[in-house]
Formats: sequence, C-alpha cells, structure tokens
Amino acid sequence: MTAYLIRRFMFGAVLILLATVVSFTILKAAPGSPIALEDPRLSQEYIDAQKRLFGLDQHPVRQYFTWLGMTWFFDTSGPKGLLQGDLGLSITYKQPVWDVIEPRLWATLAMNVVALGVTWMVAIPLGIYAAVNQYKWGDRALSFISFAGMSAPGFFIALLLLWLFAGVLNWLPAGNLTSLNHQEMSLLGKLWDYVLHMIVPVTVLVIGALAGLQRLMRGNMLETLRQQYVQTARAKGLPENKVIYKHALRNAINPMVTILGFEFAAMFAGAAILENVINFPGMGQLLLEALRGKDQSVVMATFLLGSVMLVLGSLLADILLVLVDPRVSYG
Repeated sequence: MTAYLIRRFMFGAVLILLATVVSFTILKAAPGSPIALEDPRLSQEYIDAQKRLFGLDQHPVRQYFTWLGMTWFFDTSGPKGLLQGDLGLSITYKQPVWDVIEPRLWATLAMNVVALGVTWMVAIPLGIYAAVNQYKWGDRALSFISFAGMSAPGFFIALLLLWLFAGVLNWLPAGNLTSLNHQEMSLLGKLWDYVLHMIVPVTVLVIGALAGLQRLMRGNMLETLRQQYVQTARAKGLPENKVIYKHALRNAINPMVTILGFEFAAMFAGAAILENVINFPGMGQLLLEALRGKDQSVVMATFLLGSVMLVLGSLLADILLVLVDPRVSYG
C-alpha cells in the first residue's frame, strides 16, 4: 500500500503540473489585457507601468516559470512563486492571492461539505428503498421526484426559494454569507446567522445531487439483488434485512465510493451560477470574476487548487474502496 501511495503522489504531482501548464496556456491565448479591462480610459503609460509591476511585460514562458517559482532560484531578488509558497498578487484586488481566496475557499467548502453529507445520508437509504420496492408506489414517487429534481435548473430553484422564504415569508436572509450586523452578534448568534444563510444554497445543491445519486444507488442495488449469491442467501433462509444490508449493499456501494471521490473534488469549484444568483461569496463566483478580468494569479491559483482536490479525491476514493471491499488490494 505504501508503494502504491508513493506512485500515486508522484503521478498526482505530474498531473497537477500539466494542469497548470494547460491552464496558463489557455489563459494567455485569450484576447485582451487584464490591465486595460479595469478601465478603458486608462493611459498607455499607466497600463505599461502596471504590466511591469505584475510581470505581464515578460514572455509568457518566463511568466509561467516566474509564477511557478523557478526563476527565483536563479535570481533570489526577484518575485517568489509557487515553489516558495507564494501564489502571487491579484491584479484586481491588489493584494496577495491567498488573502483573496482564503475566505471564499472556506465558504465554498463549508457549503459543499454540508450539502454532500446531507445528500449521501438521504440518497443511499432512498435508493435502497426504491430498489427493494421496485415498481411499487414508493419507487414510482421517488422516480418522479428524482426526474423533477434533475430537470429543474438550480438557479431557478434558488430564485424560487429566495422569493418564497426571503421575500414572502421573510424567514431567511436574501443571499450572501452573513448579515450586515454579523460582527455585533454573539458566538451563538454568528453560528445561527451562518446556518440561516446556508439553508438556500445547501438545499439547492442537495436537490440537484440527490436525484442522480438516488437513481444510481437504485440501479446498483437492483443489479446486485439479481446476482446468484443473493438468491443463494435467500434460499438458505437468511432474513431479508441481512440479505439486503450485509450481502447486497456491500457490493452495490462500491461504484458509489468512486463517485464520492469525484464529488469531493467537485466541492472546491462550487456552483458558480448558484453563487452569483444568491450573491454567495464562494470560489465559483470568484473564478468567474477572475476569468472576466483576466486576473492571472487568481485564475492560476484556483485551477491549481482544483487540480489538487481532484488528485486527493481520486486517492480518497481508492483508499475508501479498500476499506469497503476487502477483495480490493493495492499491495
């Protein structure tokens, strides 16, 4: 297992490096100057000075190696890069990239972790129930709800919930992460304020993910229940609950573990459209703003963190698969 983890980390490092190269190439190939996008009335002298400040006047290859931190080894008086733990300076916000990303990163992760946990706690039991009660009224009702959830756009559900609970009933705040008087609240008051602001985005994410995950669990369970060993267990007179939860579920859950790894990686990206609709200060909204403004350092840092999460998510899925299925071994 140790040798396998070492190989995976080495492969992951190469994958992350290649992802940064591709991201930087696409970013540089896009037309327009990030400095000129700030204000078209800016003078050419100011634009040239800002390009020198952010190193945008250099060749794209040198810009990439400067961002990576390779040029610092040859000139320690120059700017530090990724290898030195520096993500660069944001062109739009005029401050270190990590200071821009950090609060949005925790907001996105908190929202998606809660949504992921709720989705899995609900989708797995519902999928099992639908498979065991195939074609009965419960299965048909869950199928209708699932198809409705998959077809309804997330931004529409968000607007509907905001209109109902924030506009009509006035039970929930209308978007954002905190209230205007958040700093004046007590500790419990701040926590409750976070909870109220999380209800709408978490509900929208759960509705969108629950539909597909529940249908997938139902399909896996139905396929497993038709296997010969399950029929044999029933023929031996084992209780139905033991057949379902001890024999069938352990095999039906394996494909779901792989999906969990990819969902873990997708948590970082957030829901860009949803975050813009409800004005949620997350990574998705920040990425869209950075792409529109061609904020090179912020875009590169965002793609870098996304690549790291993808590698860690895939590794997490492999490790969980070993724990769930004893037949799997990477030794």
